[in-house]
Amino acid sequence: MTLRQRLLLMFSLVVVLAVGAVAWIVSLRTRNAFEQVDQQRTAALISETRGEFARRGEEISQTLDRIAASDHVQRIAVDVTQGGDQAPYIRDAGSLAQEYQLDLLEIVAADGTIISSAQWPARFGYKQRLPSPNGSEAFLQKVDLPNKTILAMMAIRAVHSGEGVIYLIGGDRLDSGFLQAFSMPIGSYVWLYRFTQTALTPNDLLGPPASFDTFRPLLSAVQADSGEHTGFVDLSDRHFDRATIQAFPLKDDAGSVAAALLVGTSRRPFLELQQHIRSTAFGVAGIGILLAIIASLWITARISRPIELLANASQEVASGNWDVRVDSHSQDELGQLAESFNVMTHQLIEQRDRLLQAERVAAWRELARRLAHELKNPLFPLQLTVENLARAREVAPDQFEEIFRESTSTLLAEISNLKTIIGRFSDFSKMPRPQLQHVSLNELVRGVASLHQAQLAQSAHPIYLDLRFDDDLPQIALDPELFHRALSNLVLNAVDAMSNGGTITICTSRFDDCARIEVMDTGTGLTPEERERLFTPYYTTKQHGTGLGLAVVQSVISDHGGSISVESETGRGTTFIIQLPIQSRKTTSMEGTSA
Repeated sequence: MTLRQRLLLMFSLVVVLAVGAVAWIVSLRTRNAFEQVDQQRTAALISETRGEFARRGEEISQTLDRIAASDHVQRIAVDVTQGGDQAPYIRDAGSLAQEYQLDLLEIVAADGTIISSAQWPARFGYKQRLPSPNGSEAFLQKVDLPNKTILAMMAIRAVHSGEGVIYLIGGDRLDSGFLQAFSMPIGSYVWLYRFTQTALTPNDLLGPPASFDTFRPLLSAVQADSGEHTGFVDLSDRHFDRATIQAFPLKDDAGSVAAALLVGTSRRPFLELQQHIRSTAFGVAGIGILLAIIASLWITARISRPIELLANASQEVASGNWDVRVDSHSQDELGQLAESFNVMTHQLIEQRDRLLQAERVAAWRELARRLAHELKNPLFPLQLTVENLARAREVAPDQFEEIFRESTSTLLAEISNLKTIIGRFSDFSKMPRPQLQHVSLNELVRGVASLHQAQLAQSAHPIYLDLRFDDDLPQIALDPELFHRALSNLVLNAVDAMSNGGTITICTSRFDDCARIEVMDTGTGLTPEERERLFTPYYTTKQHGTGLGLAVVQSVISDHGGSISVESETGRGTTFIIQLPIQSRKTTSMEGTSA
C-alpha cells in the first residue's frame, strides 16, 4: 500500500470515526432528552387522564345527588320504606336515567332487592350485592346486561326516609363515547381495556385504531400483578408510527382490576429526529470523505510526492545510477532532505571517482610489480649467460665455441619464457567480447567434461567427474568458446586443489530466472583471506601461477551479465557458483577487443 493510499485511508477513517462519534453522542443525548420529555409528558397525560376520570365521576355523583334530592325519588323512598307496593315504580329508573342522561340506573331497597332497573327492567325483584360506598366518590363496576357484561363508572347514593333507606346506583358505561370526551393533545393517545373476561380479547380494547397484539404483553403484565407497566407499541405498519405506552390498572369497588388505562405519547418526533441525525451524519461523513480525498491529494502533492521522488531516487542510486537528482522548490524539512540527498549523491560520485582512480593506480602498481617479478626471473639467467660468454672469450678462447652453443641455447629458452609471460599479460589486457549464441548449457558442460575426463582418470591419483544436469534447462545466450575456456579453467583449478585425487562435481540447475552452474571439488579448500582475494588479478597461491586465470573467468562471466561466487572451508573442498540470466537476449555479434 502506497503512502498516498495510507493517507487517504487514515483521513477517511478519522472522518468516519469522528462523525460517527458525534452522531452517536448527539443521538444519545437526544434520546435522553426525549425520554425525559416523554416521561414528563406521560406523567402529565396520566395526571390529566386521572383528573378527567375524577371529573366524570364527580359529574355522575352530582347527577345522583340531584336525582336523590328530587321529589319523585323522595316519594318512592317513603312508599318503599313504609311497606308500600313496589310494582308501580318498575319503570321509574328508566325514565329517571333518560331524564338525567345516565346510561345506567337502578333503585335498590335496603336488602338489595331491585325496585327498578333502567338497563335490565326484567330484574325487578331480584336481589344483588350492594356496592360498598366510598363516600361520594365514583367507582368502577362490572354491570350485567341481558346479553353481556359491561364495565361502567358508577356511584351510589342513599335516600333516607324516616328510619328506612333506599339506594340509587347509577353511572355511565365505559365505551368509545366515554373516551371521546377526553381532550388529548396532538401526539398523545389514550386506550381503555375492560377486563370483562379472563381471556384478553380485542373487543374489550377502546381507543384509537391499533394492533391489539402490540398491547397484549402490557395487558398481561397488568392483569398478572395489578401494577403499572411501560412499553413500546407499533400503532400501525407505517414507518415511525410508534408510541411509548404507560399502562396502569383501574380497580372496582371490590379491589379487583376491572380495567387498564393505557396512555401513550408518539415517538415519531424522536424517531424522525434520530433518522435526520443519521442522514446528516451520513451526509457529513460523505462530505468528510470527499474532503479527506482532497486533503490527501493536497498532502500528496505537498508531502508524499517529494517522499516518493526521494524513494525512487534512492532506488536509482541503489541500482547504480548515482547521477540522479531530486528537484525541490520548498524551504521546509522536505526541501532540506532533498537538498541533503543531492549533496550526498554528489559526494558519492566524487568518492566513486576517487576510488576508481585509486583502484586504477593500485591496479597499475600491482601490474608493474607482478610484471617486474615475472620478468626478473628470466632476466637474471640472461645476465649470467652473457657474463659467462664475455669471460670465456677472454679466458679460454679454445672452449668458447662450446660455451657459446650452450649459452645461446639458454638465451633462446629464457627469451621464449619472456615471450610467454608477455603473451599472457597481453591476452589479459585484450579480452575479446562475447559472440553470443543460443546454446545448451548442458551440452557445453559435457564438452568440457569430455575434454578432461580421460586425462584425469589416467593420472597417478585419479580424479573423477560427476555430472548432474537439469534436463528442463532452456538454451541461453552466451559465447561457447569463451565459456568453454572459463569452465576449463575452473576444472583445472579444481584439479590443482586435489593433489591426492578426488571428485569434481558439476551441476546445472535453474534458480529463479537464472541458470546456475556449480563446480565442486573435494580438495583442501580455501582460507577466508584467500576467498576474499581469489578473483584479484595477479593474485595466486600457486608456485608458478600468474594469478590471471580466475580474473579471466570472472571477466568472461561478467561480460555475459552473470555473476560468480565461491564457497569454501579449509579441508572441506571448494564450490564455484555461476549464475547466468535466462531471459531472452538478442544475439548480437560484438566484434573487436577491449584495450
